This record gives sequence, structure tokens and C-alpha cells, in this order.
Amino acid sequence: MRSRFRFAHSTVRMLLALAASTVAATAFAQLPPASPFDGPLLERPKLTGDWFGTRTDLAEEGVTLDVSNTQYYQGVTSGGLEQSFQYGGRNDYFLNLNGEKVGLWKGLFITLHGETRYGESANSLTGALMPVNLMSAFPNPNGTVSALSDVKFTQFLSENMLVYAGKINTFDGFKQPITGAGGLTGFMNTAMMFNPVYARTVPYSTLGAGFAYLQNMEPVFAAAVFDTNNTPTVSGFDTFFDNGATIFAQANLPTQFFDLPGHQGVSGTYSSGTYPDISPTAYFDPSQGVVLVSTPQTGSWCLAYNFDQALYVSPDNPQRKWGVFGNLGVADNNPSPIGWFASTGISGASPIASRSRDTFGIGYLFLGVSTDLKDLAPILLPLRDEHGVELYYNVQVTPWCQITPDLQVISPSRERADTSLLVGLRAKIDF
Repeated sequence: MRSRFRFAHSTVRMLLALAASTVAATAFAQLPPASPFDGPLLERPKLTGDWFGTRTDLAEEGVTLDVSNTQYYQGVTSGGLEQSFQYGGRNDYFLNLNGEKVGLWKGLFITLHGETRYGESANSLTGALMPVNLMSAFPNPNGTVSALSDVKFTQFLSENMLVYAGKINTFDGFKQPITGAGGLTGFMNTAMMFNPVYARTVPYSTLGAGFAYLQNMEPVFAAAVFDTNNTPTVSGFDTFFDNGATIFAQANLPTQFFDLPGHQGVSGTYSSGTYPDISPTAYFDPSQGVVLVSTPQTGSWCLAYNFDQALYVSPDNPQRKWGVFGNLGVADNNPSPIGWFASTGISGASPIASRSRDTFGIGYLFLGVSTDLKDLAPILLPLRDEHGVELYYNVQVTPWCQITPDLQVISPSRERADTSLLVGLRAKIDF
């Protein structure tokens, strides 16, 4: 009798335990998934986290908002035009809308990029034609200025084809794998982030439209038509195509040399606009404050080649890789202030095993100033070709905070300026 009681008692306990575990498992399964924005302060991807769930709710409804602040302290320690340090910074605001989720239609995406620039920069200290800190020159190089530089409407026609139109921040599209070009965590010098032969024909922010053919969500062929006017701080409708148009085309093919990922690309532009060769571009001012007059020319073109090739890819994380890259470019000698250009380097994920989220880069640039620009005023503004080296190491302190020491040695285009040694520090926080 006692054994039967014990057996019944143990059976009841087992059934109760099973029921409790079933209830717990069901309750756990019903819990909402962990937010990708939440977590401990030093581990979350954004400093401000999930905004008490609001950020996750917005993302589920097709709305994402990214805000970052980037600050610079950079200066010339020897050579150049002036030895001093400057402090400045910028804020970037990205709003992305998924058309289907917000109640419009499938395949539509809307992207807005707002930005604010403030403070000073070291760009005027070196005598170099290329700004040594490109992101301190956008949307305008001086003073405190805000702009809505990108309002782009993209429509996927299929998994491999898209079209877009709107006010286009063209620099946001110049992204070269491995180098970090096009972002705020890689190189700083203009020539390491953007092929300067484009500078005459491609504005920074302008009205335009285009299409792209994709392979594995990477564009392998793209073409676009842009207004030649650079209009980051205004709508651009008042000057819409009043100085012609720029046609842009690019082919960028993925490769697997050595069974490692890479790309080989060619691109070109033609503009029907009319320009003097010393007129400022969105990326640099050829006259650099010297008052000169040159004869306007109609029509400008450029051709460019780029490559990147991974030499190492982590077996645990395919996104963690480093390798080599290079860029070549040629352009008309007038009205383009650049005759030809070349850069090469090595960059990517840090090879230090304990610093897997850090990145690094070292690159060399050579800028061939156009012969027409050199001959324009050889006494008042004597110019030569420009070359230099840049080295950076980007430290990810937390997922939302990155600090980058940067060193540049630049032999500037101005003959009266000695070789510049620049030291800089960049800090970026994602909110």
C-alpha cells in the first residue's frame, strides 16, 4: 500500500514538473524577440539603444533612423602654408522608409540624408589641391551649414534591377569595398575616398535619375543622368539643367581570384556643361582663394578604372577581410583641373586577432594637375603635381564609438608650400 502511494506521489510530481516546463516553454516562446538595438551600454550598436521599444516598433513598420556625430582635431605639424591645428565636426541623419511596410507598394524605398557641418578644418593649411579631410568640406567647406543632400526614391523592378530618381547625394554611392571609402571610418583624404577625375563633371548633391543591374545585391552595371549644378543646400529646381547634364556609366564586376572576393571596374562621365578650369567643384577649389580668370569651355569627360582584391578573409566572419585596392583616372585637361590620377594601398579589417572589429589602411596617391591649369598663371600661382601617403587605424571602442588616429604626408600642388606632415584624430558616435 505504501509503495503504491509513493509511486502515485512521484507520478504526480513528474506530471506537475512536466506541466510547469510546458507552461514555461510556451511563455518563453510567446516573448517578443530581443531588440537588435538594445543591450548593455557598452555592447549595444547605438548609444541611445532602443528608445524604450520605439526604435524596434518603427523598424517593424518600415522606418529606420540613424544619427551620428563625427568630430575632428587635425593639423599641420610641419611644412604646408601654416602650422596649426583645427577642430570641427559634422552630424549625419539618415531616414529610410520601406514603401511596402509603410503602406505604399512593394519594392519602393525612400532614403533621406541630412547633414550639418560646423567648426574649422585643416584643408586650407597644406597648400594641397585635394582637401586632406573631405568630410569636413561637405555640404559646404566653410562655416556652420545644414543641408538635405539626398532625397532618393528607389524602385526595385525585380531582384536584379532597380531604378531611382530624386535629389541624389552622389558621394553616398561612391563606395569601394575594403577601403572604407564613402564612409566616416576609413581614409580622410579626398583622393583616397573618391577618384578626383570625377570632380568636374559629377556634383556632390544634385537632381538626377538612373538605374542599376544587381548581382547578389551588388550593382554590376549602372547608369545615370545628373544635373551639373551642385545644390546641397537648395532644392535645385530653380537651376534645373540650365548648364547641361552629366551622363555617368559604370561596370563593376565581382571576381574570385585566388578564391577570394574582389572587383574590377570601369566607369566614365561626359558633361555638356560649360565651365572655366578654375571654377570650384563640389570637392575642391582649383584657384584656392587666388583671383584668376580663365576662358570657359563646353564639354568635359573622364574615364576611370578601379579594383579591390581581398588577400585574407576570416573563416568565421566573411565580412572580416583585408586586401589591396587601386584607382586610375584620366580627364580632359580643360575644363577639368585634373589631367590624371592614381592611387593604391592596402586596407580592411585589422590583422590583430584581439581587435577583430578594428580597421586599418595605408595608401599612396598621385594627382596630375592639368597642363592648362599649370600654364594659367605660372608666376602668380605656380603649380606642380601632387602626391602623398595616408595611414589610419580605426579603433572600435564600443559598437557605437570609433576613434581613428590619422597620419598624412602630402607634397602639395602649390610649389611655394613645403611637404606637409599632418596628424589628426577622428571620433565617431552612432546615436
